[in-house]
Order: sequence, then C-alpha cells, then structure tokens
Amino acid sequence: MPYMTNGKRDYKKEHRLYGSKPKVKARRARNNKARRKLIKAGKASVGDGKDVSHIDSNTRNQKMSNLKNGSRSKNRSVPRTKRGHRRR
Repeated sequence: MPYMTNGKRDYKKEHRLYGSKPKVKARRARNNKARRKLIKAGKASVGDGKDVSHIDSNTRNQKMSNLKNGSRSKNRSVPRTKRGHRRR
C-alpha cells in the first residue's frame, strides 16, 4: 500500500503527493459533475454508496447516454482477461 509508515496509512502525505495534482483534481471535478447530473435526473441519490460510471470510460463524455449508476467494487475493479491478466 502506498504511503504506509509503521503499518498505518498516511493520508496527508498521500493527498499532498497525489490527490492535489492538477490532472487528478480535473478528473475528480468531471466525476463530481457527472454525479450531480445523475442526481438531478433522479437516477442517483446522495449517500447511496454507489459510483457513477462512464460506459465508454471517457470521463469527458458527460452525455446521459454514457452515464450509469453502479456499485463501487464493479466500477473500481480492473478488467481482466480469462487468464487473469490486466486488459489494456
């Protein structure tokens, strides 16, 4: 696990080195925008514990036809082939 010291996760260091980068901030802003759009359309609710997923994996495509509400584990998992290798 990155940013581990003495078996504990250092969230401040993790944010300083990764979470505050401009690219990461821009992506997070796009994901938040998509979530607000689904909430406004009534397809998601605040605190439902689900993630907004982009069907074509392009976070810049904010069309309603490209957005869906799904589980966190499914949205954040890495696609794998039948042999267990990561898909590219």
